[in-house]
Amino acid sequence: MTPLLIVGAGGFARETVQLVHDLNERAPAWDLLGYLDDDPAKHGTLVDGAPVLGGIDEARRRPDARLVVCIGSPRDYAARARVVRRLDLPAERYATLVHPTASVSRSSTLGPGTVIMAQTVLTAAVRVGAHVSVMPHVTLTHDDVVGDFATLAAGVRLAGAVHVGPGAYIGSGALVRETLTIGASALVGMGSVVTRDIPPREIWAGVPARFVRPTPAVNHGEY
Repeated sequence: MTPLLIVGAGGFARETVQLVHDLNERAPAWDLLGYLDDDPAKHGTLVDGAPVLGGIDEARRRPDARLVVCIGSPRDYAARARVVRRLDLPAERYATLVHPTASVSRSSTLGPGTVIMAQTVLTAAVRVGAHVSVMPHVTLTHDDVVGDFATLAAGVRLAGAVHVGPGAYIGSGALVRETLTIGASALVGMGSVVTRDIPPREIWAGVPARFVRPTPAVNHGEY
């Protein structure tokens, strides 16, 4: 079994731990070592039954272990990219985790560090980059392209040939029409219906989705 570290100890990280348990129940593959988190108050504690071993930089001291970076929220969705740049580890150190109930077609590809949660569907020739978070019940249809460090929250539906730029965040339940582009570091509000291209670094929301304001500087990543 391959040693595995989960970077972060918040909601996304806890969900990923349960994903790992589900994978191991089907076919034991991962020796889950625990979490790494920079909050010293969590060090030495158990979170959903897994230990918090220390700070994020401990990943460098475990060259035998693979890892996934499971941090980020709508308030700071560039955090995952910052941590990956800070660790500066080779791509082969990162695991790619796919829940056993997800359906990933043979013609689709996933980058290192990407996490695909339960009941997600990738239909045909979908390309998902590195360190992408795909939450439960997401549907990605033919020829969709999802850039590195993007986040697709629960229930997102992308029609065919949609391009999601690096570091973009698409909120829960959002729908995106075919062939559209969501720009890098853009944010789409939950439940939105996207009917036209969204430029980089802008927040759009509503039905149909409309410009709200620029994204906060904290969410501008260099990808």
